[in-house]
Amino acid sequence: MTLNQPLPTGVTTAPRSSPEHTPRLRLKPKGRISGYVDGAWWPHSDDLATQLPDLLAVLSVRLGPIDRVLFNVNEWVPPPRKLSAGGRAVRLDGYQRQPAHTIEVLGFSGGGRIALLVVPADSDPDEAHATLMAAATPHDKSTVDGLLLMTDRHAEQTRKM
Repeated sequence: MTLNQPLPTGVTTAPRSSPEHTPRLRLKPKGRISGYVDGAWWPHSDDLATQLPDLLAVLSVRLGPIDRVLFNVNEWVPPPRKLSAGGRAVRLDGYQRQPAHTIEVLGFSGGGRIALLVVPADSDPDEAHATLMAAATPHDKSTVDGLLLMTDRHAEQTRKM
C-alpha cells in the first residue's frame, strides 16, 4: 500500500523516471574528466521547470538520484525552488555567477556531477548540432566560450558553401 503524501510547498510535480520526450543531449563517454563541460544540452525553451524533468531522467542513469541543479538566473524563466524528479525533490539553485550557458547537475550523496554547456533554445539547428557534437568529443578541453565560438565559425563556413 502506498501513501500519497502532498509535496512540500513550492515543489513542482514531474513524477517520472523515464523521459517523456528524448532531450537533445550529448555526453562525453564515462571516464576521466576532461575539459570544463561533460557534454551539451539543447533545451526547447527557456522554461527550466518544464525542460528539466526529461533531462534529469536521462542523467539519473549516470548519476543516480539527482540532488541539485545549478543554473544562471539570467538565462531562464524563474523556476520554483524545487522540482520533483525520479520520486525525489530536486533543489534548483540559481546564481548570477554561474558560468553563462551552463548548468551543473549534482547527484545525491556524492553521486557525481555533470556540467553541461546549454545551447540557447533559439539556436540555428545546424549550429546547435555542431555545438552538441563538439562538447561531447572525448578528451575535448575547450571552454564554454571556445565551444560557442567554434560552432559560430563552423556555421559561417557551412553558409559559405
